[in-house]
Amino acid sequence: MDLPDFPWDSLAPAKERASSFVSPDPAQGEGIVDLSVGTPVDSTPEVVQTALREAADAPGYPQTWGTPDLREGIAQWFARRRGAPGVDPAGVLPTVGSKELVAWLPTLLGLTAGDTVAFPRVAYPTYDVGARIAGATPFAADATTAFGPTTRASAPKLLWLNTPSNPTGKVLGVEHLAKVVAWARERGVVVASDECYAELDWRTEEARGEGYDSLPTTPSILDPRVTGGSHEGLLAVYSTSKQSNLAGYRAAFVAGDPALVGRLLEVRKHAGMIVPWPVQRALLAAVGDDAHVAAQREIYRARREVLRPALEGFGLRIDDSEAGLYLWASAGEPSRVTVDRLAQRGILVAPGDFYGAAGEQHVRVALTATDQRIAMAAARLAAGPAS
Repeated sequence: MDLPDFPWDSLAPAKERASSFVSPDPAQGEGIVDLSVGTPVDSTPEVVQTALREAADAPGYPQTWGTPDLREGIAQWFARRRGAPGVDPAGVLPTVGSKELVAWLPTLLGLTAGDTVAFPRVAYPTYDVGARIAGATPFAADATTAFGPTTRASAPKLLWLNTPSNPTGKVLGVEHLAKVVAWARERGVVVASDECYAELDWRTEEARGEGYDSLPTTPSILDPRVTGGSHEGLLAVYSTSKQSNLAGYRAAFVAGDPALVGRLLEVRKHAGMIVPWPVQRALLAAVGDDAHVAAQREIYRARREVLRPALEGFGLRIDDSEAGLYLWASAGEPSRVTVDRLAQRGILVAPGDFYGAAGEQHVRVALTATDQRIAMAAARLAAGPAS
């Protein structure tokens, strides 16, 4: 199996440099402000912690498929939060975090050598890794035209979408999604949409458009305006790690075509890929409570409003960044140069080349640091560009 090196290992020198930062200015603090990863730092909501504690006595094996009330709760969440009514609970499956599902989906679908897995040119590295684990061919493309004339035999077997994008924060609209789905269905392509940042939409109501102007979430692949009323060939992947600070719980799910979900379920039963019972109960609590999500979104909004102008004042241009936990920033130079300049200020960010060659002049800056550390980062950036 030909897997790439784990990209974050290459950040060790920059991390060491940032960790040694010292300033006489108390506002700048000391040591590293790590904005390189999207790891939540705020507390897990009490409603979720309570559900976990109440399910702590779990001597038996949980259901791989998830309990009926969990699957129904997720279906209701799609209707209430994502503008996607009609999700069949039979087409819902809890997963051990979303990264696990992304990495193993090609294998679970039976893809192998000779099959192609497509994903965006600037993308989360695990789409590529998942193709390699299955022995399939990874293919980076931003438009269906990149595949040229295709038939059912020559088209990719699996097409990943990521909206909102990690790392760019770009959001795909309903019309775009509908065109992709129509193209894929003509060729028998499974479309999987990774939507785990959907609740963190920073666009204005006018920019969201009809149907989403009153929802703080981005369009789903399961929206009836996208699907034409059928979820055939479609999967939406979602994680509560970001919206609910549950990265440590590994609480996520996939939903869509019941036939596809049934195929995943059969393999997962044999492989023992089961979400623990207490986590299933916590997941149900998370998707059933909107108040904590709204509160967390406002925390990130406030951090974003501090960090974005500070980065721009440092000389970085912010591109896309319409939604999600990151600012996609560029100084018009190789990303590693920008990483090093920020490390001199004690700030660690992720280089855009982690996400493909098309990102090599950008850096990804996470909002996942405490208010205090975000304020320190802004103070350091205001001290002026480092050469």
